Amino acid sequence: MLCSISGTVPEVPVVSKKSGHLYEKRLILKIIKETGRDPVTSEALGEDDLLELTSSQGVKPRPTPATSIPGLLSLFQNEWDASMLETHQLRQSLNTVRQELSHALYQHDAACRVIARLMRERDGYRQQLEEAQRAAPEAAANGKRGAEEAASEGAAKKPKSGLTPDIAERLTACSNELSKGRKKRAVSATVATPDELAAFTLQSSHPLHKTSKGGILALDLSPAGEGVVATAGGDASVQVYDRAAERILASLTGHSKKVHDLKFVGSQEVLASASADKTVKLWRAEGDGYACAHTFADQAGEVVSVCVHPSNEYLVTAAGDGSWAFYDVGAARCVTQVADDGAAAGYSCAALHPDGLILCTGTADAAVRIWETRTQKNVAKFDGHEGRINGISFSENGYYMATCATDGVKLWDLRKLRNFKSLAPYDAGTPTAAVAFDHSGLYLGVGGSDARVYGVKQDWAVVKEFSDLPKKGVHALRFGADARSLLVGAADHNLRVFGQ
Repeated sequence: MLCSISGTVPEVPVVSKKSGHLYEKRLILKIIKETGRDPVTSEALGEDDLLELTSSQGVKPRPTPATSIPGLLSLFQNEWDASMLETHQLRQSLNTVRQELSHALYQHDAACRVIARLMRERDGYRQQLEEAQRAAPEAAANGKRGAEEAASEGAAKKPKSGLTPDIAERLTACSNELSKGRKKRAVSATVATPDELAAFTLQSSHPLHKTSKGGILALDLSPAGEGVVATAGGDASVQVYDRAAERILASLTGHSKKVHDLKFVGSQEVLASASADKTVKLWRAEGDGYACAHTFADQAGEVVSVCVHPSNEYLVTAAGDGSWAFYDVGAARCVTQVADDGAAAGYSCAALHPDGLILCTGTADAAVRIWETRTQKNVAKFDGHEGRINGISFSENGYYMATCATDGVKLWDLRKLRNFKSLAPYDAGTPTAAVAFDHSGLYLGVGGSDARVYGVKQDWAVVKEFSDLPKKGVHALRFGADARSLLVGAADHNLRVFGQ
């Protein structure tokens, strides 16, 4: 008796009461569960319609190939071949899946890059739109000032009269007054202690300039308070930012090339900027923004530094053509221009002494020179640096000066005209880009691949290191009032504020 479904002898035979056909029980139960019908006659069929038959359990005969050793070997060989073929097919499927996955990941990565590029373009267009909206109200006024600016530029081209006895007398009087006041001034009791400074953390970060133009190259705090800060960018703009309101007060876009330096002149209302376009611009507050009041184009090289005299009546600028110029802010004219025959490589930075009588210049070929502003004479030269001089800062104590270059930081005693301390904050070949004393003279900030603060009374030991900065490093830094904060301008266009 054979099963009507499989055609083999059933192990558990059952017979249909309706059709009389014989089935293997497990097979017919599956079909009834699925269809509810007899697989032969297609009549309705249920489990109650099946009758189980009693039969003897016989031993199943071996298939013919399994009755001899050669047959068994042939059977095993067939099974082995089938297994190998299946393994080969699985490997092919695995390689196909891997290729599909790799292609999908590549498409995902390409999509992410496209999205990132579109977001950068969107941010750039938004910034351009904001600048255009801010500039639109000023367009008419700028047109009216065109004749005035042209006249001022024409006046700047006139021969320089030189420092008059009246100006020299003012410089001397200002220096004497500041020098006397410095001797009487005590260090404020509210200046941050080394332990407080060591606890500084990142308080805020503000993207102020374009991401692809070299970041922030210089910054200055408003004389009215550190809540307003001005930044000079590689994108040829100056941004005036209100930290408290978290908004840009003005965007100054008159320069055609990167802005190397900037300073507030006596108040938040007046700002001076020095640019690679070989000009110095004097900006004055007008309405909700700033307008260019004067443009000075007296020097033939990139203007790398602008310094404000303590009287706030004069400016001193240094340029890549190896000259420095002295300007009268009120008269908006260049009083004198001094060419340095020893600065063949050109100036790279400059700074004025807190008393205003001493100007220090740094060159691209590692020379540091001291000038007397009244006589325009070079009174001292400091050697010892290697590489371009990147920054200069005078301490408010009046006799310490810090310079930085490719080989690190050197500290100079102006009383003895000698280098009394050298600092190597970074590995060889990593330049130091910025230095700045705080107003108390107790701390020195240094910027390069990171930012760090040295304690003067701690034998120039490192008080705090700020390592969470972009790889391209720091270009500028300034201490806030009483060294309670440190503002850092980095190469990634963000202004960072550290404090407690």
